[in-house]
Amino acid sequence: MGKPARQHLAAYEVLPAMKHEAGFYLGLGPMQIFVLAMMGGAFVTLGALFSLLLSTGVSAYGPQLLLQGLGFSTGFFMIVLSRAALFTEANVILPASFLQMSWGEITAKAFQFWALAWFGNMLGALLVGEVIAFAQSYPSYVQESLANVVSKKMSYMEEGTPTAWMRIIVSGMLGNALIGMAAFFATMGSTLFGKFVPIFLVVSLFVAGNLQHSPANMGYFSLSMASGGGPGWADAFVWNVIPAGIGNILGGSLLVALPFWFAFRNNLPPQEGS
Repeated sequence: MGKPARQHLAAYEVLPAMKHEAGFYLGLGPMQIFVLAMMGGAFVTLGALFSLLLSTGVSAYGPQLLLQGLGFSTGFFMIVLSRAALFTEANVILPASFLQMSWGEITAKAFQFWALAWFGNMLGALLVGEVIAFAQSYPSYVQESLANVVSKKMSYMEEGTPTAWMRIIVSGMLGNALIGMAAFFATMGSTLFGKFVPIFLVVSLFVAGNLQHSPANMGYFSLSMASGGGPGWADAFVWNVIPAGIGNILGGSLLVALPFWFAFRNNLPPQEGS
């Protein structure tokens, strides 16, 4: 009998696989990317909704956070399986690709993809939040749970200092480090089960830690403001979405792509022309 099929890639094989994944997206047209990014924002918002519906009414803090993680990881799993575009995943696969390329291979289309992913995620989250608010009416205790989540996301505004703004960036770096590792492990897994288990565990840790994730927070804000709550869009962007997004870029690049590239650079396939 032959050896059983491998259940996952080796860790040093993940960065080349991520480069291949980035190449898939960069081979699409701008409108195709934007549509996939809108779908990514929509799935994140549905994951945010599911996290609320699963955890509302659970009084024990640990199980409540675990259920929130399960709900939110469902949205991320939908993105991974459908190849919808997510800004925080782009923050890992694009830097991982750049580190394996020569300067001449890096094109403006990569940065266009980055921008389209962010704006598409924001618009997708906004539209789905509005549609859900129009179509559904949830009990007051679900709205209270949503208000509590949004309040935690906006807690930095109460301090209102440059230091608080920097803390959002650092939290965003940590958040994208975990979401980046979820993308890393999803790329590593070769079965649906092998992809979902690490996504669920890592995303649950991210949710429990209240770390900042620009598209995810946009999902919660959209759900809240579409139903008449929330802090208002100006405050949400200034005191969360924008600094979290800056931190997300730094976290995916510096805390995931760069360390793994440095550790495994001798195991990567040679660059073209080298």
